[in-house]
Amino acid sequence: MLTTLRIKNFAIVENIIVEYGNGLNVITGETGAGKSILAAALGLVLGERADKTMIRAGDEQCGVEAVFQLADPLEINNILAEMGIDACEDGRLIVRRIITTSGSGKNLINDCPTTVQALNKIGDLLVDMHGPHDHQSLLSQEFQLDLLDSFGHLEKIREAYQIIYRELCELKARRKELDCDDTEVARQIEMLSFQVKEIEDANLTSSDETDLENEHKITANAQRILELSNGIRTALSDSDSSAFNALSSIQAALNELTNLLPEAVEWKKEAESISIQIQELTTSISSRVQNIESDTERLQWLEDRMAMLHKFKRKYGASVKEILEHLNKSKERLSDLQSRGEKISEIDRQIEAIQKEIQSAGGKLGKERRTAAETMAKAITRELRDLGFKQGSFSVELRQIEPGPSGMDETDFGFAPNVGEPARPLRAIASSGEISRVMLAIKSVLANHDRIPVLVFDEIDSNVGGEMGNAIGAKLSVVAEKHQVLCITHLPQVAVHGTTHFVVAKEVRGGRTCTGIKGIKGDDRVEEIARMLGGRDLTSVTLKHAKEMLKKGSE
Repeated sequence: MLTTLRIKNFAIVENIIVEYGNGLNVITGETGAGKSILAAALGLVLGERADKTMIRAGDEQCGVEAVFQLADPLEINNILAEMGIDACEDGRLIVRRIITTSGSGKNLINDCPTTVQALNKIGDLLVDMHGPHDHQSLLSQEFQLDLLDSFGHLEKIREAYQIIYRELCELKARRKELDCDDTEVARQIEMLSFQVKEIEDANLTSSDETDLENEHKITANAQRILELSNGIRTALSDSDSSAFNALSSIQAALNELTNLLPEAVEWKKEAESISIQIQELTTSISSRVQNIESDTERLQWLEDRMAMLHKFKRKYGASVKEILEHLNKSKERLSDLQSRGEKISEIDRQIEAIQKEIQSAGGKLGKERRTAAETMAKAITRELRDLGFKQGSFSVELRQIEPGPSGMDETDFGFAPNVGEPARPLRAIASSGEISRVMLAIKSVLANHDRIPVLVFDEIDSNVGGEMGNAIGAKLSVVAEKHQVLCITHLPQVAVHGTTHFVVAKEVRGGRTCTGIKGIKGDDRVEEIARMLGGRDLTSVTLKHAKEMLKKGSE
């Protein structure tokens, strides 16, 4: 579950900390108070797109931190290990994101730096967010197919199909490259033959880049290297005034001093050690530079080879490794073109074989989908009837199509809100209130089939009211028995079902508007429900009604 959300300098939030509870957490407040900022901040820390306009005016950075307490951290820890991130201690996971005006933000998981992609990957396992604009995704046939596969736990079967499908696409692309006119083939063979010969004749090795530069630097500066080295050796040991000779005099003096001063024994040892180091340093320098010479022919060869390498990098790749990879691909492509008739026949045989595999894998996936579709339709129909569609029905239609990236099926979710009416595709439903309830029904069904611990609903009750609001609140309560639910709502009928209730409000501090949030209980909660019922002017009637609603909502 999400235990803590800390938000600083985000939009009109200066600094707030929210401590969420188990079950259904409801968040209310007047229109424009900043309720949806909480959902936006959570989305940001879980990898959604960042924008510098999110930073509070006048500040240089904003930050969001989410703390999760995981009942079973094994799966998350395995993923963290793959990313090189510290595991959760006692199931506690801390995710942070900082956005700056300069663009140099930070992404942290358990205090380890990471990427936005990592935040997104972890977020997908922890939180399922549904906002007011997500209804449109439900109208997408591709999204509907994803929901069906999720419901039926068909991810592995679908992935097996997709592996075969990608292989088929690669074969078709390769065949298309080979299936061109003779003039184009001749042009490509000539070009590839030239490239292969040019690179092979160069005899490139992986050490060329660093070794060439190092040797060129030494050869080009050989005279200066020898001058400096000889000067150093002379100063160290090859002259009457050298450091070695000076140390010899010092050692002689120290020999006499040891008889007069006990501490001089250690000084003598240090002087002897320095003398040995000077000798070793002189030997190392002599050994290294003895073969260095100013070779103009070698220097020219190095410069020519470096120029060639620079040309190759412009033509074939940014490094020797990439150039050699280009060579291998060019040789393969050249081989294919030179024997393209045989290659096309071979690829055609492979395509024919893999198309049979596609039909088998796609048929298996389709069969499982049809079984899942029937079960899913019945389950969502039951949920819809709890949400006020007493005679409504939901359907999942599947049609077989030519093999595609997601299988050999096309789906359409259908909905008939009233008895005697034929089911219509969801995209034909005009009422956003109806779509909201259909989405909640689907989420309720999927919640029983997935392990995502936190569900966020941002105004799932848009464009509904009255008894329908109560039905939505009751349904959210049921979902919250197995998941932590965060619900931003404007309906008192939904809010009364919350086990934890937060109020978001604006206030002016220091001449600036800020959004604040606080948990409410008892009389404060009664007053908030009454405000939602009748506005700011609280009366005994609205207060009494609010108490009755809260009592009924907790039953």
